[in-house]
Amino acid sequence: MAMKPRFTRQGRTAGTATGGRAAPAPHPVDERLPPLRMAMTGLQHVAAMYAGVVAPPLIVGAAAGLSPADLTFLTGACLFTAGLATFLQTLGIGPVGSRLPFVNGVTFAGVAPMLAVAHSVQDGRDALPLIFGAVIVAGLLGFLAAPFFSRMVRFFPPVVTGTVITLIGVSLMPVAFDWMQGPDAAAPDYGSLANLGLAAATLVIVLLLRRFTKGFVKQIAVLLGMVAGTLVAVPFGKADLGPVRHADVLGFPAPFHFGAPQFGGAAIVSMCVVMVVSMTESTADMLALGEIVGRPADERTIAAGLRADTLGSALSPVFNGFMCSAFAQNIGLVAMTRIRSRFVVAVGGGFLVLLGLCPAAASLIAVVPRPVLGGAGVVLFGSVAASGVQTLVRAGLDRDNNVLIVAVSLAVGLIPIAAPDFYHAFPAQVKIVLDSGISTGCVAATALNLLFHHTGRGRAAWEETAEPMEPAVRIAASAGPDVGAPGARAS
Repeated sequence: MAMKPRFTRQGRTAGTATGGRAAPAPHPVDERLPPLRMAMTGLQHVAAMYAGVVAPPLIVGAAAGLSPADLTFLTGACLFTAGLATFLQTLGIGPVGSRLPFVNGVTFAGVAPMLAVAHSVQDGRDALPLIFGAVIVAGLLGFLAAPFFSRMVRFFPPVVTGTVITLIGVSLMPVAFDWMQGPDAAAPDYGSLANLGLAAATLVIVLLLRRFTKGFVKQIAVLLGMVAGTLVAVPFGKADLGPVRHADVLGFPAPFHFGAPQFGGAAIVSMCVVMVVSMTESTADMLALGEIVGRPADERTIAAGLRADTLGSALSPVFNGFMCSAFAQNIGLVAMTRIRSRFVVAVGGGFLVLLGLCPAAASLIAVVPRPVLGGAGVVLFGSVAASGVQTLVRAGLDRDNNVLIVAVSLAVGLIPIAAPDFYHAFPAQVKIVLDSGISTGCVAATALNLLFHHTGRGRAAWEETAEPMEPAVRIAASAGPDVGAPGARAS
């Protein structure tokens, strides 16, 4: 009697009609979907992270005083380099790349330090070569440190990562508030009721879309809110269509378009701190994604993934991009859709490259009025802060030492926001580091964690009471209620 083939939960063939064993089906992470489905799901990943990847170049470009044309170029360059970094992470080259469905793009963690660099020079354009040089050095050092860092995860528990993620969101909120008032502080309509009303309308649209839609539409609520806000702004003359009219259909981000990289000590230190933050987040994200897709990330996978992050960051400035890291919202999308193929995300990376090679497409974001970006930024930046708070909830704040770590670290990190002139007496080069609340808060949290949990009796007490980090729980919470049950896997 012929035996029918049996299939395991992961889709592997257990038997054949002749009683033999066929080659096992690929793991869902290595599955290749039909072309149309691959393209649509890849576009969904792009839509989920598009607003996040274009926000940093908009923030830094505006601080650097770039023209609309240069701002469009910078945005396109960041899209292009995000695609390259995504290729490195998903497809991999030798020991580089986790080969998990990771989307990589410009990290928010680097925005505040880059703004500090921009504010430290007389001509804003001179800041970009300094930023690019610092990112290159930080990326190369991170690449060398990746295998060692993968073994140091225990020094970055949720009490540290949660504090840093919270500071990232809170530090960026003033940027959203500035956007809401208008593009130019010297303009007569800066902070006018019209600008604030446009920002409020965008925020309301995003909230309504999140509340009353689901699935794909809900995932791109921020992007749709920006589109709707721009359409509302057009009749009132608040949207400038000039960048689109003058943008080329095709273009290439010429290497070092803004000048050869420069290497300033303070900027390098600041970006190295950001690299530590980025590597910490990426490590936690890899642990989470490994659980979600059913391929747990071991030390070797984490090291390979960190190499992809850091190498992508080091190469990004060559094409005028910034530091790259994994996008947590796309991990939530993997958990929600239960499509675990890394090739789907690689296709998304291909779309990012194409957008970067089409200035006309990249220029569309330059049309969005600044108040509209401000309204969307409240959700975008606030969500980052909220995910940090959710991480802190699981950090064991019932223990006094953890409360002290969070309290002091947040206080140190909030100084540049609450008292912008606090470090006015310090040398300008030192202020580049101190004026970044993310950098100072991360250093404070790490140092206090070492003091309270890894020295003397504190180490023994911590080892007895500390609970292992549950990555799937962490990412499920940070991605929001759409992700579903912690650690859920596709059947």
